[in-house]
Amino acid sequence: MRAQALSTLNDKEASVEAEFSHLPVMAEEVLELLLPVPPGLIVDCTVGGGGHAALLLDARADWQLLGIDRDADALAAARVRLERFGDRVRLTQGEFGHLRQVVEDAIGTDEERIVGVLMDLGVSSPQLDRPERGFSYRHDAPLDMRMDARQELTAAHVCNEYGEDELAALIAANGEERFARRIARAIVAARPLHSTRELVDVITAAIPAATRRHGGHPARRTFQAIRMEVNRELPNLAEGLDESVHLVGPAGRVLVLAYHSLEDRMVKERFVRWADEQPELDAATRRMPVARARRPLVRVLTRRARRPSAEEIAANPRAESARLRAVERLDVPASGAPE
Repeated sequence: MRAQALSTLNDKEASVEAEFSHLPVMAEEVLELLLPVPPGLIVDCTVGGGGHAALLLDARADWQLLGIDRDADALAAARVRLERFGDRVRLTQGEFGHLRQVVEDAIGTDEERIVGVLMDLGVSSPQLDRPERGFSYRHDAPLDMRMDARQELTAAHVCNEYGEDELAALIAANGEERFARRIARAIVAARPLHSTRELVDVITAAIPAATRRHGGHPARRTFQAIRMEVNRELPNLAEGLDESVHLVGPAGRVLVLAYHSLEDRMVKERFVRWADEQPELDAATRRMPVARARRPLVRVLTRRARRPSAEEIAANPRAESARLRAVERLDVPASGAPE
C-alpha cells in the first residue's frame, strides 16, 4: 500500500511540481503514523503543493481530505495536483490559527468524522525561491513576506514602523539572535527600507565581522523572526494545536512537522500536557460535588521527535531541520467523571 502511495507522479503532477515544488518531507514516516487511523477525513492544515495530500489519498481509498493553505498560489497548484481524486478532496484558503472555524466553514454543519490532522510548518520551497515574495535573503525583492497576500501587515511595515525595543524583542524571541539589539538599532537608523537587499546589508553590517565568518548567513535569523511576526506563526500554531486535539475523534491522530526549535518546543510541550490533562468540564459539571478523575486526552506516539533519514536529507537538504511528532486522541468521557 505504501509503495503504491509513493509511486512516481504522473505527467500532470510532474508539471505542477516544476511550477510549485513541494517535496513532501518525511513522507514515509507521516504515512506510517497515519495509516492506523479509521476511515474518515484527514485535515491537511498546510496543503502547499499537495505533496503529502496526494500520498495520503493514494494510500487509503477510505480517506477524504480537506486541504487548507494561506497561500493562493499553493492552493492553485494543489487543485491541479489533486484533481484526479475528485470529490474526495476539498480545498480552502485560510489559516490554521482559526482551525475549527475554517473546518466548519469548509465542510458545513454536518458532523464528519475527522481522523487525522497534519501540520507541515514553515515556509515552502516555492515561497523561498520566488524572489517577488520577499521571503529570501538571497534575492532582492520588496519587503513583503506575506503567506496570505490579502493581509495588510508586511515586512516593510515591521521594519519601518516598529519601535527599536519592539524590533529587538521580536528578533531575539523569534530568531534567537544574540545581536538582536544591534540589528534593531541599525534597522531604525537606516529607515526607510524598501527591499530585502537593503535589509540584508543593514543586518550584515550590524553583526561583528568575526561572527559573520561562521554560523551561516548573517541575515537568516532576523529574516526568520520578521517572517514569523508578519504571519503570526507562533500564535497561529498555538491556537491551531489547541483546536486540533478537540477536532479529531477517538483513535484520530495529530501530526506536526516543525523546522525550528521554537515550533518544536511548543508542539512537544502541548503533547506532553495533553497526555496528562483532564478534559475541560462544562459549568454544571464543575459545580457538582463529585470526584473527578484525571484522564489524559492523548497518547504520545513519538517520545522523541522523528528525524529525516540521511538519504532524504541528501535528496532534499531543506528537510534536514524537520522534526516530526504525533499523538493519538483517546476516548475521554465528555464529563470527565471517573469510570
